[in-house]
Amino acid sequence: MGFFDRLSRLLRANLNDLVNKAEDPVKILDQSVADMQADLVKLRQAVAIAIASQKRLGNQAEQSESQISIWYERAQLALQKGEEGLAREALTRRKSFQESATALSNQLQAQEGQVEMLKRSLVALEGKIAEARTKKDMLKARAQAAQAQQQLQSAVGNLGTNSAMEAFERMEDKVEALEANSQAAAELAGADLESQFAALEAPSDVDNELDLLRQQLKGGAEAVALPSSGEMSSKTDQKLPNEEVEAVKVAEVDADLEELKRSIDKL
Repeated sequence: MGFFDRLSRLLRANLNDLVNKAEDPVKILDQSVADMQADLVKLRQAVAIAIASQKRLGNQAEQSESQISIWYERAQLALQKGEEGLAREALTRRKSFQESATALSNQLQAQEGQVEMLKRSLVALEGKIAEARTKKDMLKARAQAAQAQQQLQSAVGNLGTNSAMEAFERMEDKVEALEANSQAAAELAGADLESQFAALEAPSDVDNELDLLRQQLKGGAEAVALPSSGEMSSKTDQKLPNEEVEAVKVAEVDADLEELKRSIDKL
């Protein structure tokens, strides 16, 4: 294979590839319909010209037929007048018009056939163009839908590697993290505030213990209190037990209580 053959084939292949890539179905469909419309205009012009030629041939054939009649009548008139040479000349002219009429008649028949063929072609082309226009709209819609689907699939496929999408997702994660930190800080602040108020509202252990001791001391003092004079008189005859009843000295208890308070304050 020669160098120039390979180079020619390479150039043709590249050109074909460029043409295929550059072809837009929507634009090509519009251009095809426009080309067919232009052909229709040309065909209509050709039909109009053919019809005009047909009419012209028909007029010429009618004129020849008319001349045939006229020159025949003139030949008769000349023969009646004894002008045989003039009658012969009139018949010669008549024959010439007969030949012309015959030729025009043949041309007229051929032209009529041509006109009919052109008319049928015109009707067929008009039908094809109407069908092409209908299909063009459907094909354009399908092509646009296919292109949109292709672009959508391409966009979806590039979502994972798109830097803009990655930045968006990164910022979304950052916002969510900030919201989570804010909620955590709010919960911690609320919990700390609640705990402070709970500490203020709840009684201390020392106070509880102090109240308990007070109740115990009060109960003990009432248990060891001396009976009344009435009770003593009613029990005069009774024999006291061997245990000696010791009088409770309240001053000693108060002293212990004060000492306990001072020890608590030192804590």
